[in-house]
Amino acid sequence: MPNWFRQAARPETAIARPAIAPDLRLYAVGDVHGRRDLLRRLHAMIADDARAAPQPRKRVVYLGDYIDRGPDSGGVIDLLIDEPLGGFERVHLEGNHEHAMLGFLVDIRFGPMWLGNGGDATLTSYGIPVPNPGHPGELLDTQERLAACLPEAHRAFLRSLELTHGEGDYFFVHAGVRPGTPLDRQNSEDLLWIREPFLGSRAGFGKVVVHGHTISPQPEICDNRVGIDTGAYASGHLTCLVLAGTTRTVLQT
Repeated sequence: MPNWFRQAARPETAIARPAIAPDLRLYAVGDVHGRRDLLRRLHAMIADDARAAPQPRKRVVYLGDYIDRGPDSGGVIDLLIDEPLGGFERVHLEGNHEHAMLGFLVDIRFGPMWLGNGGDATLTSYGIPVPNPGHPGELLDTQERLAACLPEAHRAFLRSLELTHGEGDYFFVHAGVRPGTPLDRQNSEDLLWIREPFLGSRAGFGKVVVHGHTISPQPEICDNRVGIDTGAYASGHLTCLVLAGTTRTVLQT
């Protein structure tokens, strides 16, 4: 376990530590962003860790942003569909990048925003030329090409993504939550896009929120949230939070 994780741990207090069911070992994977190579490597690390673990149930929760920015968005989705971790229950959450791509498939007005945030790399991974985002005609042509080239299995995967997942004292989501709003009343825009006032809040959210979306050099371990987007597409560090009982550890490429 990295030294920085030990340093970030809170001292013992009389307050009960957040926990998940004792028979479950849970792995939460941060933003992949087109790095199939790192995801395959992290899967091997997770499988090795799980083989030595005493918990009979294993679950992996992916926090979204599988596509964009990195070189192989299509390959990441292929891996998730065709090479799942054997013996694991799997939960795939939606990220804002998947939301933007799906939006572009029905409305070219999503195009400039999506392309400006890494969608150009996703188009390239599917063999589609990158359009000029200021030319509606090119955007419309690209929309049609993407709709034709996108494998049906990929389309079904993207449409099946969930917004949230709860487990014991933890709540998993792509971006975060709106402080002061109950977890069961959060809106999708915040779940996919929020940064502030979520990141700066010291208030309790009802559960510890595990999220990606906002890059930090190392995982951010706070009393009310755990952020695990470590910018894998550029840093090479794809991060996984491991939960077992009341313990937290980290795996990282």
